[in-house]
Amino acid sequence: MSCSTPTPWKPELASPNRPERAQREDLLRATLQPLREDERPPALLAAIAVCALLALAVIVGAVTVRNLSRHGGSLPGGVFLAGVLLLLAQGMYRRRYWAVLGFEALLAFQVIVTSLALVVASTIVAAAICLLSVGLGGWLFWKLVRVMGRMQAGER
Repeated sequence: MSCSTPTPWKPELASPNRPERAQREDLLRATLQPLREDERPPALLAAIAVCALLALAVIVGAVTVRNLSRHGGSLPGGVFLAGVLLLLAQGMYRRRYWAVLGFEALLAFQVIVTSLALVVASTIVAAAICLLSVGLGGWLFWKLVRVMGRMQAGER
């Protein structure tokens, strides 16, 4: 039995129109306008609001649920999570790239988890909530990608 060595992957073989695509990407980058002083696009404001509301919901839930440890949580854990969310909201309000990137990572995780929850949804209502969550999270993720590009354009 002989083992064959795998051929190395070559990007020029994967996409024959690479030069054309690179030109198009350069053109798109050139047309990207940096964020103006104190400009906060609607997608960024929506992300800030979602992050702040989630922090508030976590605090309210941690304080009002009796015997939180029975449900798999703890008050210090809830306070920590709310603190992280508030830190992200504050960073996004100050237009920090790391904060938007961190929030996008949380959005991606949320979309993946609710997509998996959709697989085991036992009612139409649960499936609809999962679909709504995936749709809204994916939409906000997509809108924040352009905001991040405009943030980076201003840093160059």
